[in-house]
Amino acid sequence: MGILSSMRPLPALFALFLLTPIIEIVLFITIGDRIGLVPTLAIVVVTAFVGASLVSRQGRAELAALQSSVVQGVVPTKELAHGAMILVSGALLLTPGFLTDVVGFSLLVPQFREVVRRWFSRRYGKGPVIVQ
Repeated sequence: MGILSSMRPLPALFALFLLTPIIEIVLFITIGDRIGLVPTLAIVVVTAFVGASLVSRQGRAELAALQSSVVQGVVPTKELAHGAMILVSGALLLTPGFLTDVVGFSLLVPQFREVVRRWFSRRYGKGPVIVQ
């Protein structure tokens, strides 16, 4: 069990917000030293453009799936979760960095999103259910 998985949500988020920039700086310096400044910056810019394109395409597809679920009278919890992860993916891909790009691109893989959704559901889905 990893350190973040045993933590409560707010301390885990604090740790992520503290550690992510440090890891990104180390990666920028390491990669920049190996391949140079211009190629490093080019990778960051290209991944932002490619990521934005993929996020846009997948976001539209997930919106269509959500609308289809609503029309069929099904509560679109899965589609909403996937849509939220695509939104997070877009934010991560537009944030300059290598670690954020890896996580952002991972969230664009539907099978990975489903694993994450199920994990969150098992971990945090035991709370009260609100019925309207």
